[in-house]
Amino acid sequence: EDPSLERHFKGHRDAVTSVDFSPNKKQLASGSMDSCLMIWSMRPQMRAYRFVGHKDAVMCVQFSPSGHLVASGSRDKTVRLWVPSVKGESTVFKAHTATVRSVHFSSDGQSLVTASDDKTVKVWTVHRQKFLFSLSQHINWVRCARFSPDGRLIVSASDDKTVKLWDKTSRECIHSFCEHGGFVNHVDFHPSGTCIAAAGTDNTVKVWDVRMNRLLQHYQGNAVVNSLSFHPSGNYLVTASNDSTLKILDLLEGRLLYTLHGHQGPATCVVFSRAGDLFASGGSDEQVMVWKTNFDAADYGDVLKTQKSGTSVGGAHHTLQSEKDCGVHLKKTKSQDSGRNHVQQEEETSLANTLEHIIGQLDVLTQTVSILEQRLTLTEDKLKECLENQQKIIQNKAS
Repeated sequence: EDPSLERHFKGHRDAVTSVDFSPNKKQLASGSMDSCLMIWSMRPQMRAYRFVGHKDAVMCVQFSPSGHLVASGSRDKTVRLWVPSVKGESTVFKAHTATVRSVHFSSDGQSLVTASDDKTVKVWTVHRQKFLFSLSQHINWVRCARFSPDGRLIVSASDDKTVKLWDKTSRECIHSFCEHGGFVNHVDFHPSGTCIAAAGTDNTVKVWDVRMNRLLQHYQGNAVVNSLSFHPSGNYLVTASNDSTLKILDLLEGRLLYTLHGHQGPATCVVFSRAGDLFASGGSDEQVMVWKTNFDAADYGDVLKTQKSGTSVGGAHHTLQSEKDCGVHLKKTKSQDSGRNHVQQEEETSLANTLEHIIGQLDVLTQTVSILEQRLTLTEDKLKECLENQQKIIQNKAS
């Protein structure tokens, strides 16, 4: 089956800028240029909450991993933390000196990273609500910043046409990816933490390996890409573009699977639910849409295979056809599986989760080792320089 439109939320009075599902999938948060934050109930006939507090456009929203808080960033230069209940109380963080474009919780829910037009990325503690530090090497607006799944790295995307990778502990920029031909609107980590995807005004989506810092995939579209989200399996990527479409890319095959037409005008934001069975999108048309993914459950079985191979995406350059893509379907892999009993499936799921966790830990180790290797290389280079300089000094003295 193709992805299908499931729900349609109307209530914002201006362009929607950002959407996010609560972890339990019962609620959906959206931010808009109308300065409001809306919390929609996924259950039919339940009323939505409209949270008022920001003095200007809300640029970004995100649920905390526990679902007890929603963070929002605004053109009024503040970050707010809301309790998504009837009261809708919020606390205000002030440290940025310009529009806040992006908010993101670390996976343990302890930290928050924000990105702003003041050219900085800032990190905060959630519970003590304290500003911790700034990362400031971008030379233009920073549109997006995300923690890696293990919380050790931060990635940021900017109008200076770079994507920067930061070490959270040392607060240093480890690498700058400069291959974008335009501003970088959005960036996110692959669930494995081994690669990142970035969307740009040059109509491209690029996927990089953050261990080798090399370009793995390059998708050329025909409109500015505003937002993207990885499917939890790591095998698919959904994008939202100015040509009003959402596109689903198959990262294993390196091709476009679906083009979805729902919004009138630019599609501004898109996100998968934590389970991957739904995704939500928002647009300049003031609408929030929820889509059923309808991927075969069997496709989720690929998760482990890809996580095992470390990098699940091969190095290739892809050009997307824009018109012919609607007929492309997912490979159906329902064979004799349908008769299996639930117990077996549950056992397999918990085994899969355990394996995934172990693989995650291994990935962390791999990353640490690669960072150590990089540092060693740097030290060796420095040593070599020192020795060469010494030789020169000795030679000069001798002559």
